[in-house]
Amino acid sequence: MSHNHNHIHKHQVQGKNLLYSILLNVVITVAQVIGGIVSGSLALISDALHNFSDVISLIISYVAHKLSRREASYEQTFGLKRAELIAAFVNALSLILVAIYLIYEAITRFFHPHDIQPTIVIWLATLGIAVNGFSVLLLKKDADHNLNMKSAYLHLLTDMLASVAVLIGGVLMYYFQIYWIDSVLTLVIAIYLIVVGFDLLSKATKMLMLFTPEDIDIKEIVKTVNRIKGVKLLHHVHVWHLNEEELHLEAHLDCSEDIKMSEFNEMLHQIEKIVWEEFHINHVNIQPEFQKEDPKEIIVQD
Repeated sequence: MSHNHNHIHKHQVQGKNLLYSILLNVVITVAQVIGGIVSGSLALISDALHNFSDVISLIISYVAHKLSRREASYEQTFGLKRAELIAAFVNALSLILVAIYLIYEAITRFFHPHDIQPTIVIWLATLGIAVNGFSVLLLKKDADHNLNMKSAYLHLLTDMLASVAVLIGGVLMYYFQIYWIDSVLTLVIAIYLIVVGFDLLSKATKMLMLFTPEDIDIKEIVKTVNRIKGVKLLHHVHVWHLNEEELHLEAHLDCSEDIKMSEFNEMLHQIEKIVWEEFHINHVNIQPEFQKEDPKEIIVQD
């Protein structure tokens, strides 16, 4: 059995940016809780609640980022590379749970309105936009390359958008006394959280469950490899993400002739080259066979 790693040039995620974002979010959370209680604004309190969930999520993301960098060992042969996928799953789920709670609170407050002091709402919403906006900029580049960082980024981005909505609501309340807008904006924020949270949850779940990546066509891989001289049939195929950076191909390779290992090595080199160039698969693990009696289906049900 042969195993190969094609090394890729990957973006180096900066964990320190998460630390800065954690500190900033602790500050804004405390300020918004106090401001929400004093002003009576549900939207502000809901924004603070989301900020608090962000603090927890950012801490989870930071710990997962550190764990994923641990080296492999006899007990953990892949290291802890999947820690960031678990963090992304947990953070996405928390987005949805927070959204459900906000919907409940918004509906309750809509039928039982409270007096709100819009001036405090306006100032704290402005502070929230500034703090979360800066945090979003810190994580933007990392979010493009890492699902865990994207989960943290989405928490912060939705927080910034929530603060924008709260600011709009505060202005409308200040000038037009439209207090029901507080509950409406909370509902809008919650629905947006569910949409982005579900998308992230779906991606993390598929990777954790070892689904075939959506952009990979296994039948096309088999056709491509089968065209290589000396290959009779590629079968018993598995393609899956270890994490976002590492895409694995495992398969059995039925050779057309009883070849030497040196000849198989040359064949393997061709396979590695073609699946990297055409499918961006950087880990190839092939079991060579010749006239072996085993199932020859592309997908084998064990």
